[in-house]
Amino acid sequence: MVKNMNDEYYMGLAIAEARKAEALGEVPIGAVIVKDGQVVGRGYNLRETAKDPLAHAELIAIKEASETMGGWRLIGATLYVTLEPCPMCAGAIVQARVPRIVYGAMDPKAGCAGSLMNLLQEERFNHQVEMIQGVREEECSELLKNFFRSLRERRKKKVTE
Repeated sequence: MVKNMNDEYYMGLAIAEARKAEALGEVPIGAVIVKDGQVVGRGYNLRETAKDPLAHAELIAIKEASETMGGWRLIGATLYVTLEPCPMCAGAIVQARVPRIVYGAMDPKAGCAGSLMNLLQEERFNHQVEMIQGVREEECSELLKNFFRSLRERRKKKVTE
């Protein structure tokens, strides 16, 4: 699990995607998929906007990358995501045969790439994923902390009005 010189740059693109979600009032999670130095898929959290429990950043990026690459196997690609994948997204990453993932912040409540469990490297599956944790972790974590702090303040203000 070796960090690549470009990992911080591409994580910056995922952070930019997360900011798009934040601008919509969504939890700020963003993802990009890169193959041969080109972004082939992008996504940001749209669960509230789309009223869709499947509208996670990773799934949106995987779908776009599959369309761009012309197939469901994302061989040779790297997925960058600001938050450790949940069980659903970890499963999709394995199913899409993504060979490498880089993520920013850990998710102790739902993370399935090392926090609660590690579905990405489960040896019983027919595909395991190389994983790099903690790239621009503080920045990714602060995005989420600030979002939830602001949300709590808005809710508190509403109750007192």
